[in-house]
Amino acid sequence: MSEQNAAVALDDATLEFADKVFDLARSGEAQGLATLLAQGLPADLRNHKGDSLLMLASYHGHREAVRVLLEHGADPDLRNNNGQTPLAGAAFKGDLAMVELLLAHGADVEGPTPDGKTVLMMAAMFNRGEIIDSLLEHGARIDATYAGGATALSAARQMGAAQAVERLSARH
Repeated sequence: MSEQNAAVALDDATLEFADKVFDLARSGEAQGLATLLAQGLPADLRNHKGDSLLMLASYHGHREAVRVLLEHGADPDLRNNNGQTPLAGAAFKGDLAMVELLLAHGADVEGPTPDGKTVLMMAAMFNRGEIIDSLLEHGARIDATYAGGATALSAARQMGAAQAVERLSARH
């Protein structure tokens, strides 16, 4: 085997291994992740889209895998290439238990996107009432603004998110 072919084989094997690792996170294989992390796998490994193992596990609702990653030092605020955090993804999905888990492990309650939208704004836009309450209880700023002064309340109104409008109006 030539040196060039050996390098290609190694690269293919490495890529195949990486795909399997990201599949473990996506499918919530907490024990498999724990084993690899104990063997030195970086907890903040990211794919070509910038999605970390934590981002994938949290987005797909796998709390035990998320707990394992956080306990092995995964950064709860590591953004993907779109500037999104695991907390914003959990808020978008409406996963209150995941939001609580990430906040308990130090996730930034504001976690603004590059355009300035906070996690509270994301929750408001998608009418996630319980998540709005949780974020506010954890110190989210109801008066934070983005894009010309828009707030979580104005974003909720624009999206027709009635429950969010009601909850935010009651606290304003």
